[in-house]
Amino acid sequence: MAQEIIARGRQRGWLLEPEAKELCKAYGLPVGEWRVAKSEADALSHSAELGFPLAMKIVSPDIVHKSDVGGVILGIDSPEKVRDAFGRMRAVAERTGSRFEGTLMERMAKPGVETIIGAKRDPQFGPVIMFGVGGIFVEIFKDVAFRVAPIDRADAMEMINELKALPLLKGARGRKPVDLESLADSLIRAAKLMIENSEVSEIDLNPTMGYEDGCKVVDARIILRRG
Repeated sequence: MAQEIIARGRQRGWLLEPEAKELCKAYGLPVGEWRVAKSEADALSHSAELGFPLAMKIVSPDIVHKSDVGGVILGIDSPEKVRDAFGRMRAVAERTGSRFEGTLMERMAKPGVETIIGAKRDPQFGPVIMFGVGGIFVEIFKDVAFRVAPIDRADAMEMINELKALPLLKGARGRKPVDLESLADSLIRAAKLMIENSEVSEIDLNPTMGYEDGCKVVDARIILRRG
């Protein structure tokens, strides 16, 4: 199944987000329920199935960084806003000269601690797995830990415990502690995905929201190796 998903993105060199989330799901990574709407009617139907509030993201084989071109709209809470968001996605495609394959629709993730799970195929060490503070803060604080894959549970827990932000994960200032075992499990699964699929060059699961009772991959980007 994994190779079938990867084959869809082989020519373009990366997976569309629905494909990336499908691959993550195949490895047991905790992604939410999503739909792809190819028309306004689809979008309205899917919004009724998924419920509000929603996030909508453009799906295009020509757009890798969706937020950079205005291809991500959050907090959609009515059918009228679904119609408006779908029209805005079409307009983004027209403005950028990109092919439009619809919009990915997903329920907004509940608030939690933003973390990042990443992986890269290093020319010297091979697959390397990364964990750190996620969202917009990953570039600011650079609070991350690395291990060469494959990793076991002890490795994953060591990575988590190395972060300066560990007190945040453990429930600092009256916050509820995050389910660290769930994050460790996701690190192991992401490492396995890299090990078993040599065509995968890079994985970026940012943010992965940490909760008291589990975690959830909110955004997924997977780059494939050239040649």
